[in-house]
Amino acid sequence: MPYRPPLVAREFFVADPPELPQRAVGEQGLSAVESAEVVERGASSVTLKATTSAGEELYVGLDVAGEGVIRARLSAEPGTRPAASKILEMVETGSFDGARIAVDGDTLVVDAGSVRAVATLETWSLRYTDAEGRTLVAQNPGEQDISGRLRTLPFGRSLVDGEPAAYHESFTAAPDEAFAGFGERFAPLNARGQRPVMWNFDAFGSESIRAYKNVPFYMSDRGYGILVNSGSPVEFDVAQQTHAAVEFLVPDDVLEYFVIAGPTPVEILDRFDGLTSRPALPPKWAFGTWISSGFFVDSHERVMERAKKIRERGIPCDVLHLDTFWQHEPYWSDMQWDPAQFPEPERMLADLAEQGFRVCLWMNSYISAKSPVFAEGDERGYFLKDAAGETYVADVWNGSHEPSGIVDFTNPDAVEWWKELLRGPLRAGAALYKTDFAEGVPADAVAHNGMSGTELHNVYTLLYNDAVCEVTREINGHELVWARSSFLGGQRHAAQWSGDVQTTWSGLGSTIRGGLSHGLSGVPFWSHDTGGFNGRPTDDLYIRWAQFGALSPLLRYHGTTTRELWEFSEEAERLATESLKLRYSLMSYIYSAAVHSSRTGEPMLRALSVDDPHDPVAWNADQEYRFGKDLLVAPVNDPSGRRKVYLPEGQWIDYWTKEVVTGGRYIDTEHGLETFPLFVRYGAIIPRIASGERIADGPFEAITLEVWGRPSEGVTLSDVDGDTEVSVEVSENSVTLLASGPADIAKVELIDVTGKPEKVALERK
Repeated sequence: MPYRPPLVAREFFVADPPELPQRAVGEQGLSAVESAEVVERGASSVTLKATTSAGEELYVGLDVAGEGVIRARLSAEPGTRPAASKILEMVETGSFDGARIAVDGDTLVVDAGSVRAVATLETWSLRYTDAEGRTLVAQNPGEQDISGRLRTLPFGRSLVDGEPAAYHESFTAAPDEAFAGFGERFAPLNARGQRPVMWNFDAFGSESIRAYKNVPFYMSDRGYGILVNSGSPVEFDVAQQTHAAVEFLVPDDVLEYFVIAGPTPVEILDRFDGLTSRPALPPKWAFGTWISSGFFVDSHERVMERAKKIRERGIPCDVLHLDTFWQHEPYWSDMQWDPAQFPEPERMLADLAEQGFRVCLWMNSYISAKSPVFAEGDERGYFLKDAAGETYVADVWNGSHEPSGIVDFTNPDAVEWWKELLRGPLRAGAALYKTDFAEGVPADAVAHNGMSGTELHNVYTLLYNDAVCEVTREINGHELVWARSSFLGGQRHAAQWSGDVQTTWSGLGSTIRGGLSHGLSGVPFWSHDTGGFNGRPTDDLYIRWAQFGALSPLLRYHGTTTRELWEFSEEAERLATESLKLRYSLMSYIYSAAVHSSRTGEPMLRALSVDDPHDPVAWNADQEYRFGKDLLVAPVNDPSGRRKVYLPEGQWIDYWTKEVVTGGRYIDTEHGLETFPLFVRYGAIIPRIASGERIADGPFEAITLEVWGRPSEGVTLSDVDGDTEVSVEVSENSVTLLASGPADIAKVELIDVTGKPEKVALERK
């Protein structure tokens, strides 16, 4: 397997995907579509009977799934569904009133407005165009090398020993085409030359091609996206075997994919979320600081002392996270308080609430075989089974904890039993759960509903987080979880974090890549362990990570050792606190960006390609990002404090010096620990508030609108009481901001930069 290092002992339990079978030398088995005929035609769909190179008859479906979206299908029978549909539908298709199906001789056209499928039938070919007829992407007939061997497999399926092994599709790739997406990938942002496998791993960090969160979706700089609807271990080859093609292998009952028109990433993500779910907006307080106990034994007294220090030292904080040790260690994760360390959890949670803290509790969906709760679930048949029908007791902790049973979320009774375990701590006063793990469903497990472990493995995390969200909404009225694993449609679970990253400079850099990639996969509310997870960061790395964390969508300090600010040097505590105060002063800006992301699917941590898709550098710049639309952040990723920063076209203002810099180029920067590369888009209007110790539940008060240069467009301020639109009227020497809405705008401040207007005023409509 390519996921294991050579000459190093394998992990105890990684729940590897089953490898696809290979044909024997000389064995035939390729069944590629060669021709097709129309057998059924509707107003927005068409079914074709295809003849293949192996003499099989397969069925091709092409239909309009919404404006700008076409679904393509290939199966042995027309109505076949992906195996994951046995437990849930990950994609919900829409409709388009302007849909059109036309057959003219040998040519079939399926028109979905901004994208069209154009097929020739007698000698099969298929391409997808925009409304003007420009080809977006076209099927590749299979690339052969000089020996005549296929390097990529064409539209069809493959048989091994006479049995179907996988469906496949290939598209021709332009020589300089860039690709991004596939979930939270820690590899370079432009996935060209990579081979992502859609299989959720316990990734043991952020420094490999393993991923906790896979999303079988990618977008191209040519203005289209591809979504594969399957929970199986789909294998993508992104111009690796041959630079001429992108291929995907789907070991499922059907090949079903969607071509999504852009032309911009914003439009692609909007249509993608329309198919797979809109992102859930976290509660307002969730955008504050989260500070964890760290991975060590905790207690009532330690939690209260931590809360006291946070408030006494003026550290802005809204959430305290209690990790594994709120439960009794041998019994993880049976959702029972450790009575020795937490004898009065209700009183503790109430006292913390009085101080303005919410509390997040760690959990996972595995229950130690030593726990009395396991015995109850085992007797009732609430865990996944092995081939013999016995509870599958697995080493899901890779040797570091007790073997456990895996809750079977395909069993409705097991779901209700497990949800009742979750209700107790929430009723006691906890705000939410951190939903850890869930990547450990073994391929050879058997579920209550008959699904194999392979079929269930990826979608298991969706069932897991769905159940936690349901209970959290029932008790606390919101749907926030803090999830490590995810899959297609997981943006409905609001918050996700990047897992067990290394406390190294490379770990920091890989984490930035993961956030950018996940944002381009439709997931805007993402975070990471500030300071890194595994090990103790040096003071300078801690400061740099704190600066990155402060300008991330969500922010949590957590690790195997303490990440409490006062446990580092005085300088580190001071600078980390200053970063948090900067974040809290930007909270109106941050929350407005979050509301926008929940409506559109656009990332908060925006790869440069989101706003500058025609800039080829933007598809490869994976160590910087826009935070919202108006701030550009380039975290310092080297102990020297030096780094190159690419500024997109236009003018940018150095946040610290107020110097105006022309973009469309790289610049050299060097920052001491006090500052980091942060730029404001020229003409931006940035809402600011006074930085406090916590985020109030009500609307923001006394907002200052900072005007950075001469604005040419307004801004929308979003809050719990609705939107406020701020438009702009510009004259030769002055700018007037016209506000309409409930926001409490106290004043306007003109930042002293070159080219600013002489004066600025605020008026209410």
